[in-house]
Formats: sequence, C-alpha cells, structure tokens
Amino acid sequence: MAKEVSSARPLRRNGFTFKQFFVAHDRCAMKVGTDGVLLGATAPVSGAQRVLDIGCGSGLIAMMLAQRSAPQTVIDAVELEPAAAEQAAENFRESVWAQRLSVFAQDINDYARQHPAEYDLIVSNPPYFESAVACRDEARNAARYTETLTHEALLECAGKLITPQGLFSVVLPYDIGLAFEMLAHQQGWFSAWRMAVRDRPGKPLNRLLLTLSKQPAEREEQELDLRESEGVYSEAFCALIADFYLNY
Repeated sequence: MAKEVSSARPLRRNGFTFKQFFVAHDRCAMKVGTDGVLLGATAPVSGAQRVLDIGCGSGLIAMMLAQRSAPQTVIDAVELEPAAAEQAAENFRESVWAQRLSVFAQDINDYARQHPAEYDLIVSNPPYFESAVACRDEARNAARYTETLTHEALLECAGKLITPQGLFSVVLPYDIGLAFEMLAHQQGWFSAWRMAVRDRPGKPLNRLLLTLSKQPAEREEQELDLRESEGVYSEAFCALIADFYLNY
C-alpha cells in the first residue's frame, strides 16, 4: 500500500531559489539540473487534471508543473529513495501549492498496480545508464542506473497509469532518448512531440525531450540551443525559464 510521506522537520536551505519556490536537494542523489528544468518547463500540463511525476527526486519538476498548471490540477509524485522522498515532501509543504502536491515513497511498479488509468499527464527524468560498474553512492546509483527501473518497465508502468487520452513526457540523453522512443513504439506508444537539445550552435545534440501518447499522433519536432555561440543563454531558452529563473 502506498504510504504518503509527511514531515514536520524544517526545510534545509541548501538548494536552488526559483521565482516562486525553493528546492532543497542536499538529501537527494541527483541535484537540480538543466534536464529537470527543461522537462518542467515544456511538459504539456495545460488542461491536465491529474499529473504524476515518476522518480521525482527533490520534487523540482512537480513544483514547476504546479506553477504552470490550473489551480485545480492535482500532482502526485513517486520516489523510491526514502531520503529524496522525504525532502520532496518538505519542499512541497513549503511551497504555495502544498495542497495540490503529494509524494509517495514507493516502487512505481507497485504504485501502478494500485492506480490504473488515473493520470492525464505523466512525466519522468528517468535513470539512463546501464552499467556493470556501480558507483559508490547507492542512492546516486539508483538515480542514474536502470537496474532499479528499466526503460521497458517504466513504459509499462506509464501505460498502466495513464488515461486513454493522456500524455507521457520524458527527458533523456539524445542517443538514449532515440532508443527509448523506438522501445516506446514497440510497446504501442506514439510520438506526439520531440525536442532535440544542444548546448550551443555547432555542438552535437545531447538531450532529447519526448512526449508520447497512446493515440496515433503526427509528431511535432523542434530543436533548442541552450546558449548562443558567445556563451550567453539563447533567446529560446530564456523564454522557457523566464517564469522560473531569477533575473530572467
């Protein structure tokens, strides 16, 4: 049975301040980063009534979606690592959207069996390494490597949890994202939207944002340079982060 995490401990101010919320992440294996920000800024939350963040870590993406969504949108998050789930709960409690945000410390495979076809939008910044060499930090290893959640299992869980018209959005390294997209097609998903990301013009594509649907869709394709040639943030990236980053 899912156990909702609650904590009365004070928020530890060790993280990132955004315009409308603060994200503490000192007890999370994977810190606030560009991948999560990109997913939180682009996932198609408009019109969604129920949203799920799989592997929420600090809760960054869930809070970005809370900021972008309608006041009645309910956002749940599932996190396997207890310390990260506890920190996400504290971050949620300290935010202005506390009544709309919940985190559950549970394996997503178990959660999917208990909550079939509940969510209009599912998001995930999933593990992506497959390696025989584990890193020393077990929590970081779980966050980065697919031993605890394979991409096949993630797609299967999302398929159980999503409504018939729902959307599933992920961010992955570019080549791994292409393989994930092919795997999704094999499981009956369709590509609705894809954004390929590079650090700056002339550099290789290094990230892929995908939105998948269980309904046939004509894929919309975009590309994004995070920075201009001289190193400053690009106009397109600034437009994505303007509602979140300080001084933009």
